[in-house]
Amino acid sequence: MSESLDTSVHQRFSSRWGLLLSVLGIAIGTGNIWRFPRIAAQYGGEHGAGAFLVAWVCFLFLWSIPLIITEYTLGRKARSGVVGTFKKILGPKFTWMGAFVAFVSIAITFFYTVIVGWCIYYFFQVVVNPLPLNIADAMATWDNYQNSNWPFFFHALATCLAALAIWKGIKSIEKINKVLIPILLVIVIFSVLRALTLPGAWKGISYLFNPQWSQLLQPKVWLAALTQNAWDTGAGWGLFMTYAAYMKKEHGTVKNAFLTGIGNNTISILAALMIFGTVFAVLGTEMGMAEPQILEIMRTSGPASTGLTFIWMPQLFARMVLGSPLAILFFLGLTFAGFSSLIAMLELPTRVLVDSGVKRKRAIIFVVAVCYLLGIPSAKNLDILSNQDLVWGIALMISGAFIAFAVIRYGSSRLRETELMVDENDWKLGRWWELVIKYFVPFAAVILLLWWLSLSATIYAPDQWYNPFNPFSVMSCLVQWFLMLGLFIILNKRIATNCLIKSEGPD
Repeated sequence: MSESLDTSVHQRFSSRWGLLLSVLGIAIGTGNIWRFPRIAAQYGGEHGAGAFLVAWVCFLFLWSIPLIITEYTLGRKARSGVVGTFKKILGPKFTWMGAFVAFVSIAITFFYTVIVGWCIYYFFQVVVNPLPLNIADAMATWDNYQNSNWPFFFHALATCLAALAIWKGIKSIEKINKVLIPILLVIVIFSVLRALTLPGAWKGISYLFNPQWSQLLQPKVWLAALTQNAWDTGAGWGLFMTYAAYMKKEHGTVKNAFLTGIGNNTISILAALMIFGTVFAVLGTEMGMAEPQILEIMRTSGPASTGLTFIWMPQLFARMVLGSPLAILFFLGLTFAGFSSLIAMLELPTRVLVDSGVKRKRAIIFVVAVCYLLGIPSAKNLDILSNQDLVWGIALMISGAFIAFAVIRYGSSRLRETELMVDENDWKLGRWWELVIKYFVPFAAVILLLWWLSLSATIYAPDQWYNPFNPFSVMSCLVQWFLMLGLFIILNKRIATNCLIKSEGPD
């Protein structure tokens, strides 16, 4: 059967509710529960993390939501995957930009499947074994897992289960997210309510929201807020662009973008309430630790950012009434959050291959094989995983700038008037969006990227900044970025030729 007969490319989300839950699945992931509370603690001051939250919310409206609007609009207009969308919007000679945006998301997928595998393992661990009561037992659980072959098995399991979810296209994706996301929301809300009833929990909540305004003068706080918001929402990944190819015309882009971004950040705040409340209650009230000691534990991420979630949270649940069932719910929710994002992350490269004429099932099998093989180094070595997290997490700023460039070259006013102002059921988008996309997003990407590179070379790794084999050096990032950019530029003509442009038919 030729790919032109593959009905999966002509599928549409059956309802706005199905679309909204699916795109919330993109946004709501382990970045909300696993990463956000740790980053808030790490970039909080001595007396509070409120200043970081202010910067984080600013970037929600100045970076994430404008880019999500852009991705929805471009994807719905082009009816293609990321590479095909760049080819249609910018012309064949800029196809390499779409290839890079797609690759950044795919590169994150390689190690993200490993992290989802951790979540699955810990879910089964808390179901069948007693919770650890001390740091030695918790570290033993983690070390025994990492020193075994289980990471390779759970890495494969996560990849294959997500592949099954996208096997039949957007219809199966929509059905699964209609189950995953509501259950995840119930788990998070229940866990938050339980955490807030613990003695001493409100000290943690007070710290979370108390602003230390002098921190806003520190560029590192703004950089952390931007990268975390990009991680939180999925803005600039190309994932919304991919799902938007399956949107109906009546599924408004502006309203959905605001609901997606605000809904995602709400989940992040709920996760922070749960983590900060639990940690302060158990370590402070029950174990008598002072606030600086508690914050040090929260900020010390451990190998590959595992410390708070996978080493400390099981110990904290062990000291709570009904701690075991709550631990089960916590890791079940973390697993669901990981899967909802992973589904979209596998759909992106699958759709790119489908646009190139590959049959969907063959494309999925190829994507699964590549993701598993290229994820093995991260499953085997946490330094490699940490390096990939650093390199491609920061590269999201480059992706965001490329997406903004696509709008600038196409014409922001033209795109707004022809695509964003014509739907009577959608919110009307003001000119502020044009200003943000044309000026703020490129400016923020360039300035923050250059600032991070200079800071990394002079402070973070001054003696090793030139060493590409140091996992946290500037050169490690530059070599990998320019290697892929150079490869895509050289192969641009071939990529553009292979990326078929075909009619998607009526909505």
